[in-house]
Amino acid sequence: MRLFGRTEDHVPPATAGEITLRASGVDAVRSSRTVLSGVTLDVVAGEVLAVVGPNGAGKSTALGVLAGEVEPTAGIVELHGRPLATWSDASIARRRAVLPQQHTVGFSFTVEQVVRMGRSPWHRTPREDDDDSMIDTAMAECDVLRFAQRPFSSLSGGERARVSLARVLAQGTASLLLDEPTAALDLGHQETVMEVARTRARRGSAVAVVLHDLGLAAAYADRVTVLNGGRVVATGEPRSVFDATLLSDVYGHPIEVFDHPVTGELLVLPVRDARAPRT
Repeated sequence: MRLFGRTEDHVPPATAGEITLRASGVDAVRSSRTVLSGVTLDVVAGEVLAVVGPNGAGKSTALGVLAGEVEPTAGIVELHGRPLATWSDASIARRRAVLPQQHTVGFSFTVEQVVRMGRSPWHRTPREDDDDSMIDTAMAECDVLRFAQRPFSSLSGGERARVSLARVLAQGTASLLLDEPTAALDLGHQETVMEVARTRARRGSAVAVVLHDLGLAAAYADRVTVLNGGRVVATGEPRSVFDATLLSDVYGHPIEVFDHPVTGELLVLPVRDARAPRT
């Protein structure tokens, strides 16, 4: 049971290398089905952690456990070294922000109003004075300033995704948990979003991001965790984790891993039959 009524408003910045969120030996059950088994994840200040794996691997559930939105049936989740259950809801919201897969708003709020919602944890605290600057910065980073006064409901799926990310950034937390932030975006905005994640990490944030695109994970992540069947099968730097044999086994499809011949960038691609007809 979560504790309420504590005054934990002072939020010191995380130091580089600090583990801001940790799930240790976590199991999770949904609809009577075990979806995580013995999962351990560290979210570290100054790093981008990419969580990858096939559909049904448990990626979103793992993020939900870290966020405190999914109760584990075994193991422990810690926020800044303390069990998550010992923090009040308000204190958690001042220390971690969560971007879900779905981006829905029930009323006809404008884009700016939706982004402003991210500042609600700081209401009646000294950091409330930062609201306007944090909102403007977040909207600029996510390229949504130009439609700040448009109704959120009028936006395309990709535009809504960027506005929702701006809301999360405006929250101003040490940890960012992003669930498939690039899923609805065009190529250019995928790169923009991942560059924002990397920049935030370089400034000291701890970022965990669920991705389906292994190429984006290879390009932007400092560490990668591969999940399969609710278990961690590999964790480490992209070059050590992205092994063609391991990935081919995990995804049930042949995958090749190689360096770009010009840039040297690590590339991860499915093997395609060159003889297959193109339409």
